[in-house]
Amino acid sequence: MPDISILIPTRNEAHNIGACLDAVYMQECALQFEVVVTDSGSNDETLSIARRYPVRIYSVPPEHFHHYARKRNFAARLAQGNYLVYLSADAFPASRRWLETLTSNFLDPTVAAVYGRHLPKAGSTIERQLTLGSIYGDERIVKHIARREELGFRYYHFSAVNAAIRRDVWEKTQFPEDLKVFEDVGIAKRILDGGWKIVYEPRSTVFHSHNHTVQELFRRYFDAGVVWQQLHIWDAPMRASLVREGWRLLCGKLERRGRILGQTGVASSVSQDLAKYAGLFLGLHERFLPLALKRHFSAFQLYE
Repeated sequence: MPDISILIPTRNEAHNIGACLDAVYMQECALQFEVVVTDSGSNDETLSIARRYPVRIYSVPPEHFHHYARKRNFAARLAQGNYLVYLSADAFPASRRWLETLTSNFLDPTVAAVYGRHLPKAGSTIERQLTLGSIYGDERIVKHIARREELGFRYYHFSAVNAAIRRDVWEKTQFPEDLKVFEDVGIAKRILDGGWKIVYEPRSTVFHSHNHTVQELFRRYFDAGVVWQQLHIWDAPMRASLVREGWRLLCGKLERRGRILGQTGVASSVSQDLAKYAGLFLGLHERFLPLALKRHFSAFQLYE
């Protein structure tokens, strides 16, 4: 029986799955691992490429495609390992020690989950580079209840793009299926509120990023605000830390990036930040908005 199950969801990932699996099977890890690919109806070459590797492939019910919590719970039920490693098909481990450094944190029996660093891919926008650099820094962070106020908005942050969870902890918490998106934040809250620890491990790095338009950023952050409100995690420490970080990023763009971007580039980058904060604010106060407007704002069809 494998110690680790690496769970990779796919749908039309022919341009990514080969590079992802190449990096996975080059891992130098003392623990044995299996790879489980759960596919949501790909109609490109995703599955034919995946079958070149010693993976187990399963079909995910089509209705799960836009419901990330169900997909992740479905994959976990198929796993044989004691540690569930979630990896997106478009996230490429950056070293042969990615898996080892991620799972080595479980030597501490109080650690329930670990997530790793995201580095921007080539061609990423300045907004993505700065945002990922802010959220995924160099410092290893051990999250537990005593650090909630200190960590602010970073406390409940958790990304299942590059993460590992103890199987027995997942069995007690699971990804909350009442959330259509940001289910990783939902399970992080369940884990931390349950008294376990979550570790951010910056040595376990993947290349992963997506460029977004101003409208896309607005809609994604609107959904984030809705979910934060549903989870009741929007409080004074979170507000204060988010304002501080937003101001720091804005000053960095205005002071240090001006020579690189030029006036037009700075204006475009700042407009992206304003869209994110506007979307977040409206999402946090969605109860005051008409249903038609909320449906229009939501990126992940939260009101369908």
